[in-house]
Amino acid sequence: MTGAGSGLVGIVLVSHSAPVAEAVAELARGLAVGGPDAPMAPVAAAGGTADGGLGTSAERILAAAREVDRGAGVALLADLGSSVLTVKALLADDELPPGSRLVDAPFLEGAVAAMVAASAGVPLPAVESAAAEAYAYRKA
Repeated sequence: MTGAGSGLVGIVLVSHSAPVAEAVAELARGLAVGGPDAPMAPVAAAGGTADGGLGTSAERILAAAREVDRGAGVALLADLGSSVLTVKALLADDELPPGSRLVDAPFLEGAVAAMVAASAGVPLPAVESAAAEAYAYRKA
């Protein structure tokens, strides 16, 4: 699912689980909304395999990245293991939209921070920085 926001950085959430990716996308959307007229960055979930199993699908990641690409860059956040490796391989093979980056950030907290920043209209480096800052937030 995408938001409306032309010119905003797109966000792709890559997880081994489709329900996890969708749930994190829904939470990020919900926390990023600043009101009925606020722009919302486009976000897409790329979770699980094409047959609905646990795993990572390069095709799902590519489709999600193309779906959210508005020309301002695409921030990809991945949960672990092969999701990270698949995004890295797609970047190395230059298959993702121009300006795509794998963001080193915690999956949930980073996704929310990235979504809030992207919805504010900041450029990709600032979205990446906001997501990465989630590593520094201490809960106790």
